[in-house]
Amino acid sequence: MPGTLYLLPTQLGESDWHAVLPTATQAAACRLTHFIAENAKTARASLKWLGHPVPLREIAIEQLPEPLQPADIERLLQPLHDGLDVGLMSEAGCPGVADPGALLVRRAHESGIAVRPLVGPSSLLLALMASGLDGQRFAFHGYLPPRDPERGRRIVELEKESRQKSQTQIFIETPYRNEALFDALLTTCAPRTLLCLASDLSTAGETVATRRIEDWRRAPRPALDRRPTVFLLLSAR
Repeated sequence: MPGTLYLLPTQLGESDWHAVLPTATQAAACRLTHFIAENAKTARASLKWLGHPVPLREIAIEQLPEPLQPADIERLLQPLHDGLDVGLMSEAGCPGVADPGALLVRRAHESGIAVRPLVGPSSLLLALMASGLDGQRFAFHGYLPPRDPERGRRIVELEKESRQKSQTQIFIETPYRNEALFDALLTTCAPRTLLCLASDLSTAGETVATRRIEDWRRAPRPALDRRPTVFLLLSAR
């Protein structure tokens, strides 16, 4: 029988594993000795922080290649075909959600390998929960174009779609470009559009604030530089 592929969430930023992961998820991680990780160094640090009972030098950790090729996927899944359970670890948050690993999981399904998602933090869902925006209709768009005019055009498109569908638009940015994206949103969006900024979620420095664009323009500038942040937008109809 093939092994099981466990999808193992990890802490967001400098949060404590024991504070953000259920006991059952921690126990499952500590039973595994084979892992596939977005970043092997980060995975080792996380397992050490978790207090994995096996010495790190005896734990097999394969790093996901970038880009991930079909031959890589077959190689990474081979231990599962050999009957071993394997954990797929994100660098932060949940594997396969705004994160590498979906192609590996898809191939596991195609190969008859059982896939088990474990409970843990997702910055996208935490941000949506805390935003006060529409949680019934929402879409995640990943990264927006990094520069204008493409970025401005994309913001206009998302705001229009939000207004037409009453849909919360969720997107992220490389932390050092947060302030540029924030400025673009203030410049481009309509005054009554709602914007939520959710930064450093589940850490000691967590902040979440939702205001209309016109109020963000008048408020003191938020501290966004180099802070992992989820942006959420909902246009007024």
